[in-house]
Amino acid sequence: MEHKQRWQMTDGPADKITLIGAIKEKLIGKKQDWAREGRLLTGKTADHATRLPPGQHLVSDWPVLDLGIQPLVPRESFRLVIDGAVSNAVALGWADIMALPQTIYRADMHCVTQWSRYDNEWQGVAARTIIELVQPLAAASHVIFHAHDDYITNVTLDQFDQTDAALVHSWQGQPIERLHGGPLRGMIPKLYLWKSAKWIKRIEFATADHPGFWETRGYNNNADPWLEERYS
Repeated sequence: MEHKQRWQMTDGPADKITLIGAIKEKLIGKKQDWAREGRLLTGKTADHATRLPPGQHLVSDWPVLDLGIQPLVPRESFRLVIDGAVSNAVALGWADIMALPQTIYRADMHCVTQWSRYDNEWQGVAARTIIELVQPLAAASHVIFHAHDDYITNVTLDQFDQTDAALVHSWQGQPIERLHGGPLRGMIPKLYLWKSAKWIKRIEFATADHPGFWETRGYNNNADPWLEERYS
């Protein structure tokens, strides 16, 4: 049977352009095969002082990779819940995000599919501002990101609590486009890019680890590019 690529538009506050059926499953299955086979691995490691991690090559564009869903999240109805093991759970609208202290910084990004892009200018709210706002409990050890496309990924609190980690809304001086995770996405430059969730709707501080979408499909839980931690 011939399978055709189909796009489906669903109604609601976060409309989704969705790649459905066999094509989406094939894309996910291919990446799982890479994990099982150890594809793209070079067997090398590098010190973090080395700018380009092992097995990576530079690109000048910004490739688009997702689960086949690109949610439309209007700023007018934007809502970010930050809760879990915190003293001050919050629900932030877009105006709240923009009223928080803003940071502008440059950082590289590294995708597990072997591309890297240097000198990206990000603008948004620093992770440490979020941490200060919600006051994680002493027992909090992990941060779980939940996205509008039902994607989930996990990092340790220490990985989130870095000077270059942030929730970003602008790239190169312009609002981040929908296809790249706008209006708001995570950015944790020291980890492979799948840890920087797009279209964020909830950030959960947790007292235990909860591996996410790719972490339960053969991808490394730690995701350090310089240790080439692509797969588990």
